[in-house]
Amino acid sequence: MKTVLSTLNAKYIHTCLALRYLKAYSEPDFPVTIREFTIKDPSLNIVTDLYSQNPDVLGFSCYIWNIEETIKVIQMFKKIKPETKIVLGGPEVSYDVAHWLEKIPEVDFIVVNEGEETFKHLLTQIQNDGGFESVAGLAYRKEGKPKINGPREKLDLKTVPSPFRFEEDIQSLSKRITYFETSRGCPYSCAFCLSSIEVGVRYFDPKLVKDDLIFLMDNGAKIIKFVDRTFNIRRDYALDMFSFLIENRRPGVVFQFEITADIMRPEVIDYLNEHAPKGLFRFEIGVQSTNDAVNELVQRRQNFEKLTRTVTTVRDGGKIVQHLDLIAGLPEEDYNSFRKTFNDVFAFGIEEVQLGFLKMLRGTGLRLTAEKHDYVYMDHSPYEILGNNVLTFDEIIRIKQVEDVLEKYWNDHRMDHTVKYLIHHVFDSPFDFFQEFGTYWETRGWSRIGHQLEDLYTRLISFLTEAAPHALPVAESLMKLDYLERQQFKPRKPWWENTQNKEETSRVLSLLAQYPEMIDGFPVLSEKDMHKHAFVTETAVDPLCDQLEPNGEKDFLLIALFDPKQQSTKVFTAAKKSLLTKKDA
Repeated sequence: MKTVLSTLNAKYIHTCLALRYLKAYSEPDFPVTIREFTIKDPSLNIVTDLYSQNPDVLGFSCYIWNIEETIKVIQMFKKIKPETKIVLGGPEVSYDVAHWLEKIPEVDFIVVNEGEETFKHLLTQIQNDGGFESVAGLAYRKEGKPKINGPREKLDLKTVPSPFRFEEDIQSLSKRITYFETSRGCPYSCAFCLSSIEVGVRYFDPKLVKDDLIFLMDNGAKIIKFVDRTFNIRRDYALDMFSFLIENRRPGVVFQFEITADIMRPEVIDYLNEHAPKGLFRFEIGVQSTNDAVNELVQRRQNFEKLTRTVTTVRDGGKIVQHLDLIAGLPEEDYNSFRKTFNDVFAFGIEEVQLGFLKMLRGTGLRLTAEKHDYVYMDHSPYEILGNNVLTFDEIIRIKQVEDVLEKYWNDHRMDHTVKYLIHHVFDSPFDFFQEFGTYWETRGWSRIGHQLEDLYTRLISFLTEAAPHALPVAESLMKLDYLERQQFKPRKPWWENTQNKEETSRVLSLLAQYPEMIDGFPVLSEKDMHKHAFVTETAVDPLCDQLEPNGEKDFLLIALFDPKQQSTKVFTAAKKSLLTKKDA
């Protein structure tokens, strides 16, 4: 019996951990082939590939991001190979199971919730042509009607074989994200989250977990993302794992965790700040809302004071990148309340702020009680809200405009100096800057066309020319600094028209070759190297100075030095007048 497991990942770099668990648990009794695709792959191409495998059993792992495309593949495949048994599993089809059996008649079985034992039991019954009533956790049709068997007892995770030792995966470990779990379940009951449905937290064998991590690192894995819903729920366990990863790290490896910030113990943070190498760890923290009344409505327990302590202490330690999640559209959080939530979180000054929109996931408490708050939402995945009793669709559109420019101008860190200046000195708040700019961006139609890096600078200049012309001299100076700091090579054509006089530039470079001490920290370089690897431009202010007060003239010079071997850049500033009055040697 030939068994093939497949899924449509959001991107090529993603991998499906669920398929690998099913394969590891089913083998050697039932050999399994894994075929992964992306949601961008043409359906016919996917069907062609799967058909070439000639499967007797074909399973798909289903999520909100791939269910619609997966259905197309199933319907097409069943037409050309109707004898193949089609099996679905995953969070998207584990709830409203009868709905899916009716919606997709081409599907023969649905594995509900945790799948390892159920799927292997199902394969046994298919092979033996036996009845399916005995397969706990299975849904199918009996006499044309949906039949849902009783639930299966939770799996003892310490008996689950490793999903990371397949030879065919090793060659791509360095090119893709490796998803990893050390536990299943969540201690919380947030009404918008599927994880809240499974009560309790179970752990895999810590020794086997550590062995797998060593194996992955030794075989080239570079990004290992832990999918534990709350990695730090047990202080001693988290501290032991952090310590193990620090002691056994390999060059270039990054580990990402989902943590609950308000329960993170200070001694754990102190340990990380002291011992963790910079860049080894990334924390994803779900804040969602800073409105206590909103959190209470979704059964979310959160101490914002303790969360603030954790986020700021980690930030000040400078070792760990933090990614904070927000959800727009939670019950009774209107536009102004969300604005405050956004500004509360942005005030932390951390590396990434993710702005998402509430999705009414099947099986969640919030979907079951949607009428209480007059929720309107998409009928199909991802079931994103279109409005409720306190948030109109117009306001959702406006917040989406914030999301668009937030990703481009903050999370991608192309203009940190500039954005910090604008949100602290020009606009009323971070939210107001992103909102006004996002609305301007949308009205110009830029959300519907592509952009080059240089476009991001010129479009911000265009916006500021209308919205805050008084800020242009400083903003333009900071934008030049941001641009040059992120270049690895001397730019041939920067985003601005560089009007710097060529003779003046030549004189500046000659002077600095002779008198590098004129600028603190300036390296000793030959005049030839200066002309080859340096870039000079004028600015209205010294962008490296705390006092940003232009006088209407371009009185300062930015001198960027590019090291092509190290692919690094250093930017220096100098007052133009004092530099050029230096006599030739």
